[in-house]
Amino acid sequence: LVMAVLFERFFYPLIIVLSVPVAAAGGVIGLKVLNVYQFQQLDMLTLLGFVILIGIVVNNAILLVHQTLHHIRVEGYGHTDAVVEATRNRIRPIFMSTLTSVGGMLPLVLFPGAGSELYRGLGSVVIGGLSLSALITLAIVPPLLALFVGTLEGPAKTRAATQAELDRDRATEQMV
Repeated sequence: LVMAVLFERFFYPLIIVLSVPVAAAGGVIGLKVLNVYQFQQLDMLTLLGFVILIGIVVNNAILLVHQTLHHIRVEGYGHTDAVVEATRNRIRPIFMSTLTSVGGMLPLVLFPGAGSELYRGLGSVVIGGLSLSALITLAIVPPLLALFVGTLEGPAKTRAATQAELDRDRATEQMV
């Protein structure tokens, strides 16, 4: 509901929520891969890995939707251009956060030691979910935005019209 208020539409949070099942599937795959080498029960810490995973993955989709809407509403991009530019702008931060999270969790899964069996399930869920969702989110969210943003945002304004509106608003604020 908070995202619906921030984005001024209820449909954008639905697009964002579509990245959650992909992350959960990746978490299950990561747990299955770990179980090939060493059995890991589905305990509370492993389930906590799913909660952590959902929180991280949703941020990637939020970045894409927010940047697309910023390009359309503030900078006056066309709908398709806004989606392409938002994906181009946000792909590096998405991959950087994914790689740092996966790199941080690898020692939990790979290196044996005292207490490592406690966090091995959590690490495998986060690694599997982030790895799959980073790729699939970039394959699902931009096309869905490109399909629906045109009908949700109305006709695209030109950059000149948007700049004229911004100049008019600033002049009005200065007068008051």
